[in-house]
Amino acid sequence: MPNQATIDLSWEGNYKFKAADAFGHTMTVEAPMNDGDEFGGFKPTHLMLTSLGACTAVDVVSILKKKRQDVTGVEIRVTATQQEDWPKAWTAFHIHYVVAGRDVDPKAVDRSIELSEEKYCSVGATLKGVATITTSFEVVDDAD
Repeated sequence: MPNQATIDLSWEGNYKFKAADAFGHTMTVEAPMNDGDEFGGFKPTHLMLTSLGACTAVDVVSILKKKRQDVTGVEIRVTATQQEDWPKAWTAFHIHYVVAGRDVDPKAVDRSIELSEEKYCSVGATLKGVATITTSFEVVDDAD
């Protein structure tokens, strides 16, 4: 039987919603209607980038731990290109990883990213069919 997930959204006025998962976590999602409008939550379209980055981040950290790499920090930047015309679909994503640690093997980082892309990241697997996903990384030595 396939896994299923449910997210509930409650309208809080204007274009603001409270999102809740089955575990009791909540977040605010809001879309400004005009450039320059203030808003108090993640834009729905930016959650796609967040999901992709978080999904691969979990994979990469898990794999690097299994490879016994002494990782002290991981930062990821997801940059995406969106069509100008409606429905403004995302066409390309680039994920840049910065892995800090002591004597971290760049080959281990490269392989961890590759495994996330090819085998583990469900968000990336879903997007890969409709958009281009590229990656890059750097390793920062965190030696004392």
